[in-house]
Amino acid sequence: MRSGRDMGRNFKDASNFIRDAHSRGARFVTTPEMTNILEPDRPRLKAIARPEAEDPSVAGFAALAGELGIWLNIGSLALQGAEGLVNRSLLFAPGGTIAARYDKIHLFDVDLPDGQVLRESNAYKGGDVVSLLRLPWATLAMTICYDVRFPALYTELAGRGAEIITVPSAFTVPTGDAHWHVLLRARAIETGSFVLAAAQGGRHESGRETFGHSLVVSPWGEILAEAGSEPRILTVDIDVAQVAEARRRIPALQHKRAFTLKGPLT
Repeated sequence: MRSGRDMGRNFKDASNFIRDAHSRGARFVTTPEMTNILEPDRPRLKAIARPEAEDPSVAGFAALAGELGIWLNIGSLALQGAEGLVNRSLLFAPGGTIAARYDKIHLFDVDLPDGQVLRESNAYKGGDVVSLLRLPWATLAMTICYDVRFPALYTELAGRGAEIITVPSAFTVPTGDAHWHVLLRARAIETGSFVLAAAQGGRHESGRETFGHSLVVSPWGEILAEAGSEPRILTVDIDVAQVAEARRRIPALQHKRAFTLKGPLT
């Protein structure tokens, strides 16, 4: 996607993509981080964001999942939480109910070489809970964007049974150029999981640029599908049996051992 500053328009754009994906046979659909808005003006964002129960896009996506009878992962939405804004991923069941929620744990606070200063923690409250959900075909775990740089989170999820992990994102262009493909392939390889990373891409209404290149990565680290920076749909048939096969070939999750760290040595 290429979300802008108008929540209604973003919802309409996302809904059109979701309907199109369903028409191509999709039973599970995932969208990027900040599906409902990409707004750099923090005071404006705080003023227009709504609690989950009052947000019209939440109600709209719930109705859409129910109408189409699909599992729908809205990669993330800017919502009002109990202690401020949250960057929240929602999974809607085919009946339209919310089956799972995930508030982004790791917040993107960086000074980039090109002069960009990004402080996600100035706007959002980080989460501290990750959950697994059994879908009809596989066990799903949800993460968001900057989480991908914390491999321990992913190996823990896989060790507890995750077979598909979503990583909806709005990567910057400099970090995307350098690290996007490597990080996502590494997380897939380390965990023997499918990694689905729907991403924002291109120059947004606000002037911000995001990297795009939505990816589907197999448990063996192969890129099964990739977009560019233009909005589009990727459809992929997933054979979940590949998860067990990858973990059989490289059973690293079974070889995890505790260790003691000494040092620094002089």
